[in-house]
Amino acid sequence: MNGAPDTRWRRAGALGVGMVALLAAATYYSANGLPRHWGARAATVFHARDVSAEGWGGGFTLSDAAGRPRSLADFRGKVVLLTFGYTHCPDACPTTLAKLAEVRRLLGPEARHVQGIFVTVDPERDTAPLLGRYVPSFDPSLIGLRGTEAQTDAAAQAYHAQYQITEYQGNIMVDHTTSTYVIDPEGKTRLVSPYDQTARALADDVLALLREG
Repeated sequence: MNGAPDTRWRRAGALGVGMVALLAAATYYSANGLPRHWGARAATVFHARDVSAEGWGGGFTLSDAAGRPRSLADFRGKVVLLTFGYTHCPDACPTTLAKLAEVRRLLGPEARHVQGIFVTVDPERDTAPLLGRYVPSFDPSLIGLRGTEAQTDAAAQAYHAQYQITEYQGNIMVDHTTSTYVIDPEGKTRLVSPYDQTARALADDVLALLREG
């Protein structure tokens, strides 16, 4: 047996090298974190701007078309798509509401987990009956909300939304933020979707949030 190699020693040597490598890896990753493929959850990448860490949004209480008080907590468990505007808006608001309706169509069965909300920044002209006709005309599930000037201001400021109503040569002029705010099922504002984001991209972002839960 003097000429035959002793494979037991080879195996022991290989095991020793392997243990050293594992110990080195454990020391490195305990200091630097596990690589994603070792089980760490990868952060979701969205099309819209992610404001999860910026503390946007908050609770509000406004009235729906039937005069009932509605708060953000009423929609807990759903992804909320919140936008500000006014019914006399000639372009941005109808385009946004049409996009929200298209997002629901693209989501198919998952649309039951989504609620679109339109908050008027012009409650003096946007009466409850007018909101009740206008907003659901884009999609029956969409809800229009209105409040006092103070309530409207508070809701807009919470989402960093701007609006200004002025009169010029007998005409009412309204400037307002055209973004859509995406709130997750836990009630946290996660995304700010720009006016020009496509319905497909917004639907993909909504699906990503639903899958997180």
